[in-house]
Parts: sequence; C-alpha cells; structure tokens
Amino acid sequence: MGYVAAKGGRYAILNAEKLVDYFRLKGRTLPLNVKTIEEQFRLACDKVMSEGSLYAPELAALALKQAEGDIIEASFLLRAYRSTLPRIGYSEPVDTEEMFILRRISSAFKDIPGGQILGPTRDYIQRLLRFELLDEKKEKKYKSFSHIKEGKLVQKVPKLVNLLREEGLLPKPKVEKDEEPYDITRCALVFPLPRSGVLQAMARGEEGGMMAIAYSSMRGYGDTHPTLAELRVGYVFLKIKHPLTGKTVKVGEILATEAEVIAGKPTQAGEEVPQFTLGYGLVFGHNERKAISMAMLDITMRVQEPKHPAESQEFVICHIDSIESSGFTAHWKLPHYVTFQSDLDRLRKIQKEKNLKIKVKSKK
Repeated sequence: MGYVAAKGGRYAILNAEKLVDYFRLKGRTLPLNVKTIEEQFRLACDKVMSEGSLYAPELAALALKQAEGDIIEASFLLRAYRSTLPRIGYSEPVDTEEMFILRRISSAFKDIPGGQILGPTRDYIQRLLRFELLDEKKEKKYKSFSHIKEGKLVQKVPKLVNLLREEGLLPKPKVEKDEEPYDITRCALVFPLPRSGVLQAMARGEEGGMMAIAYSSMRGYGDTHPTLAELRVGYVFLKIKHPLTGKTVKVGEILATEAEVIAGKPTQAGEEVPQFTLGYGLVFGHNERKAISMAMLDITMRVQEPKHPAESQEFVICHIDSIESSGFTAHWKLPHYVTFQSDLDRLRKIQKEKNLKIKVKSKK
C-alpha cells in the first residue's frame, strides 16, 4: 500500500500533540494524582493491566491519566512499555486454592464449603445515579467507613470443581509435565493453538470483544449455555525459584479473578460415563465479566467441528485483541491518497466507458 509523503506537516503534528495536553488540562480543576486514579479507579486500572498484559497498578493508573481515561489507548501504552522490559525469569504455577479470598460465589450451589462471600459487588444494588457524589467531601469519606474494620482475608477454601471430580461428574485434569506452555509473545500464531496458547491469548484479550463473542453463543449462535460453578476474586502469591538455592520463594502477591464454568456435553464415542465439561478463566485484577467470558470461550473453542464464530479458534483469537483491532481500525486515519486515487481513476474510467456505450446505443 503506497502513501504520499506529507510535506510541511511537522509543526502541525507537534502542535496536535500539545493540544492533547491542553484538552486534558484546560479545565479549572487540579491535575489528577496518579495514586488517586490507582485507588479510586481500581476496576479501570485492572482492565488496563489485564489487556496490557502487565501487572503494574501504578503504571496502569499513569497510562489512564495519559490516555484521558481511554482504556484501549492506556492498554496500548502499557503493552508497549512491557515490550521494552527484559525477561529475567519465569514464575511458578499459581495455586488458586491458596488464594486470599476477597469475593467468592457460586451460582451452581447454594450451600458451599466455606460459604458464599459476596465481597465488593454491585450485583445486588439498584443502578441509580448517586447525586450526592457530585459534592463528596474528604471528611465524609472517613466518617462513612469508621465502623469498618479490615480483618484477615479467607484462605484455603476448597474448590468446588474438585468435589465434582471426586464424584466423577467432571473429568480429572490431564497434566503434561514435560509440555512447555505455548508463549504467544514468542511464537507465531499457528492454528490450531494448544490450550495453553488459547488461554494466554484470552487472558490479555479485550473484555468487550470476548463478552460479545461469548454472548453470541449464549443467545443461540452455538450450543454452550454453562453454569458458573465458582467465581473467585483475591490475592495469589507470586513465586519464583531462587537463582542461588533453587528453592521456591514468594516475591509478592497479585490480585486475580478466577472463573470456572461447567456445561453439559454430548457423549463422545468410546465414553463409558457421561460427564460435564469445564471452562476456565484467570485474569489480572478484579475483572469478573472477562473471566466468565474467557471460561465460556474455553468451552466453545473445544468443539471438534466449529459451526459458529464462537467455536472457531482462529475467529476468536484474531478478534479479541484490542491492541491489534484498534491499531488496524486507527490505520484508516493515515494517508491513503495513492490507493484512493487509483480507485477514483478506475471508477471514472469505467463510468466514462459506460456513458460512451449508452450514447452509441442512443444514436443507433
């Protein structure tokens, strides 16, 4: 694709960049503090970290500030920064049974071991504008929460899917110890991808795109209508092997959301006992819709003969990355003078030839 070089546009481009900061700061309010964004826009920061594929709350808040709240642009900034970082090691697999639980629910069972833990959620409140927030005072903040005492988070709660496995209702996980996880940041996308590659692609996918494709399966363009076995939000340990001793050590903790959904599946040839199938989702931060959508798509893409978009690995993986899709969408704003002039010339020529034929016919 050819482009015409734009002459004399350097100062216009530099001034356009200045205008971005002008529109960000032109009001009478003080510049937003990055720490304020990190603490009070926690869900937006979690989305940016998840789609930017980098767990860095402060940098996610900085990206949101720089992007004026545009989550896709902020994710682009964070992922671009991630690409400059050296890879110094690999973390050990996370055991979510060790999660310090902030929130944990199940829609499959009412009474579950460890109990339902609602945690911070808007699921059970009315979606009404709270006009008192228009004039929220600092003093009111401390007065409203003076009675709340932060205690220890719940840990070591049994996984519901393990109970189903013990009963034979779910297949036991297949563990391939010698199989290296497929890294989509180092390997080309060659379909069909192994499940580890699919899960990695979805873990950094865009929530809206994933939810739209998963929703298409839920409402009829597919056969998957699962039940949420368990949803967990909490902190998990980040562990690595010590470079000198070789022992596993804890170096921090990250907030994560885990979703496990179960669905019925047709009995396959050779199966003696019918079982449920399990879909899995694990993402950075408090990001419930994305984790559930990820778990649903994990099920839909395991269909042997795809009939709908949600069942096609290539369709789903190639359309859920916000950085890729926004980049291609944005490229239409770049000069396409040469290609469009070519289209114009071709169309004018066709119209001219057609008009000549019409005139010849009319004379006859």
